[in-house]
Amino acid sequence: MKLCLALLFCACVEAASVPRLYYSKTFPGSAPPYMAVTLDRTGAGVYKEAENDDNPIRFQLTEAEASEIFGVVEKLGFFDHPLESGLKVAFMGTKAFRFENGAQKNEVKFNYSEDPAAHTLVDWFDRIAESEQLLTELEVAAKYERLGVDKALLLLESAYDRKRLVAAQQYLPLLDRIAKNEVYIHQARLRAAALADQIRAAK
Repeated sequence: MKLCLALLFCACVEAASVPRLYYSKTFPGSAPPYMAVTLDRTGAGVYKEAENDDNPIRFQLTEAEASEIFGVVEKLGFFDHPLESGLKVAFMGTKAFRFENGAQKNEVKFNYSEDPAAHTLVDWFDRIAESEQLLTELEVAAKYERLGVDKALLLLESAYDRKRLVAAQQYLPLLDRIAKNEVYIHQARLRAAALADQIRAAK
């Protein structure tokens, strides 16, 4: 019993010591009006479209993707200074970054920043959001609207070509399932197989 408690304590301490990053964007009238991402240094992440989301999407970035994101956070001083430009610009949504690493906790909020690194980091999280939204759309089409699968695959293919997708490996199980299932139209099956091949080749 003591050994189990000791192991549990060590696991909790280790989990608490992993650097963690939070991002949220609130923009009423946009689609979605709210989004949030939690990401730790291992690349494990959670995507939400509501603060009380009971069914968040979990994803896993590659080591290279996670390293690049946390490298940008380091460039921003782990959010130890304001990012808001102070310029009179249109409202583009309230964005918030928070970094946690043990006792260290820094948070900043802004509408618009002139810092290039801040733009880069926002774009990373926008890409994460796009990636999870496209995955959800393809899952819904595959389950409930088979004739819409090819359109969903076209959108996914376009995002991949424009290098907007992250954690591309997460699509492989669904793409393989579509490619091998004759309930979907032939064109959709070919498109799914080709995209899966591209993702595997890139890896």
